[in-house]
Amino acid sequence: MGHFLHRAGRSYRILEAAPEPGAFFRTFPRHRKLISINKKHTGWDDPELNLRMDWNSLLSDDPRLLFTRYSDRYFPAAEDFVRYLEDFVAFQGLHVTYDARVAEVARPDAEGPFLVTDEYGRTYRARRVIVATGVSRPNVPPIPGIETAEQYSTHSTDPADYTDMRVLVIGKANSAFETADNLLETAAVVHVAGPHSVRLAWRTHFVGHLRAANNNFLDTYQLKLQNAVLDGDIRRIERRADGSYLVTVAFVRADEVTKDIPYDRVIVCTGFRFDASVFSPECRPELTIGDRFPALTPAYESVNVPDLHCAGTITQSLDFKRGTNGFIHGFRYGVRALHRLLENRHHGVPWPGRDLPADPDALAAAVLERVNRSSALWQQFGVLADMIVPDGRGGMRYLEELPIDLQGPPLGDGGHFAITLEYGPNHDQVDPFDIAVGRIRQSDAERAHEGHYLHPVVRRYRGGVVEAVHHVTENLENDWTSEEVHLRPLRDFFQHQSLPVSV
Repeated sequence: MGHFLHRAGRSYRILEAAPEPGAFFRTFPRHRKLISINKKHTGWDDPELNLRMDWNSLLSDDPRLLFTRYSDRYFPAAEDFVRYLEDFVAFQGLHVTYDARVAEVARPDAEGPFLVTDEYGRTYRARRVIVATGVSRPNVPPIPGIETAEQYSTHSTDPADYTDMRVLVIGKANSAFETADNLLETAAVVHVAGPHSVRLAWRTHFVGHLRAANNNFLDTYQLKLQNAVLDGDIRRIERRADGSYLVTVAFVRADEVTKDIPYDRVIVCTGFRFDASVFSPECRPELTIGDRFPALTPAYESVNVPDLHCAGTITQSLDFKRGTNGFIHGFRYGVRALHRLLENRHHGVPWPGRDLPADPDALAAAVLERVNRSSALWQQFGVLADMIVPDGRGGMRYLEELPIDLQGPPLGDGGHFAITLEYGPNHDQVDPFDIAVGRIRQSDAERAHEGHYLHPVVRRYRGGVVEAVHHVTENLENDWTSEEVHLRPLRDFFQHQSLPVSV
């Protein structure tokens, strides 16, 4: 966010708790390999298209600040990202105060400024506050005895410390399997446990679900190598006098049959949550999803505290476990959208876009041009949308990358078209490698709405209600340029819709 505020010449100050940039990535992930894609060689020379395959670069105008210059690895090292963040701050000349951990955020007057005080008693006044602290507290489930177990953030990552031991890992996402995978060569038995089924990212298209880079452990379970995935609730953890554990598990697949299982070590890998403790009662943001994240409007604003906005991974309440706001390659576009919203609302800066004639041919061509190139619509599928609105002069205005559920300025109330990239209905329930599952032909535009893979969707809104929907048929290489299959059906859709009008 600092980059956009700095470039716009706005008055801002970034308060950083740590003495240097990138504090989170100096510790996490614990095993030091990122699972955010760093694909340098795409065959393209278009920087916008390349961002589709670059999941680590922050958005800037400086060609030096592409993460692909910092590592050749597909899954890069966390240390490379720390180095990248250090350079990003230095090259941009951002206004950062380090070693300024916030102790309190207050707003004595509901109409007045926020007062932000750090641990040294320094107080900063601001009309608007943007919280980008990430999820800084462990998310610890309410299991009796869990306080005696080890946490992901502090457990030893030296496999030798677990030699010949029985280890329980609580959790079923990437941190849990990353931890379990690290112990395969030394531990005698490793169990990974949780109440829900393992969900695989290649099937759900949610990159927070288990990634292939961390799923080696599943082989060791299914091929009978002493390890197992336990589907059930952990009812109790008992730390015994000799330092070992007795854990009570209620198995879902066996009608809640319980079993007491002995372990030498128990490691809790159940994620993180937002820390709202620094907010005074009068401006404490409402939380959601088990109180793990701030509840936000489509404008990234707290639902109960005006002028308190959020950026970064804590905005994932807007697309929890279905989109990419929880990850760099997603929230970087959310940050840009938030900046544009603030510029539009408070400084009268028009939303980026271009003028178009109110002509179906021009509208269809503009849509296909964008979906064939945009990295924001690609990464923020079903969350950010391009919008076509009346310009007040008899033509149309094509606006780029707005939150799909946004209402009011800069959309107006004359109706609009929204353009997104989306997966098809029930896409996460279909095995993409099962050739027996029915597939539409990529030349069959009439059945485009049945496609499971990523494809463009155009919706006609009036009064906040969707009146019509058009799907552009999916394409293996995401090349929506066919006159017959892509352009003509889309042009016909616009032809049969009454175009939005200014009111």
